[in-house]
Amino acid sequence: MDFVYVDNSNLYIEGRRVSAVAQGIASNIREAMEKGILDHGYTISFGKLYEFLCGRDKREIKRAALFGSRPPPNDGIWQHAQKAGFTLHLEDRNYANKEKKIDTGIATLLTKDAYKEGKPKQDVFVLVAGDSDYVPTIKALQEDGYIVEVVFWKHAAKELRDVASKFIPLDDFLEALRL
Repeated sequence: MDFVYVDNSNLYIEGRRVSAVAQGIASNIREAMEKGILDHGYTISFGKLYEFLCGRDKREIKRAALFGSRPPPNDGIWQHAQKAGFTLHLEDRNYANKEKKIDTGIATLLTKDAYKEGKPKQDVFVLVAGDSDYVPTIKALQEDGYIVEVVFWKHAAKELRDVASKFIPLDDFLEALRL
């Protein structure tokens, strides 16, 4: 059984950087990051993302959670994610319009699911995020026998890639995931 947790903003923004490099808008990922270069035409399809993450090997999915910021009332983007099969975990942005509570929300739910419903050495916990904030959570779960895979763009934090039970880079699937 698999449990899947997606940091939508992290995936979306970094995917736009990877696409900028693929489209020749930036010469490499470092330039895209340093200069804030994004391919504003790139959007990930929630349906294709769900199929990629949850349809592999036809494994049984216990949870597919998508985390992000609460949109304005007239924005229907999250309805597409729900239709694709994700349960939504939305947080309000702070007073400076910055996204908050996403990383800790993911780490908390992942840990809670592991200890309440997961089976060590059997169930696979899939994290779709790229920053090293998740390293302590992954290490703690692995010490207790849990399998934690990370799926993200190749430029994910090295420490995160290294600690994962398995790292699956998304770069080769950039176009396959496009809306």
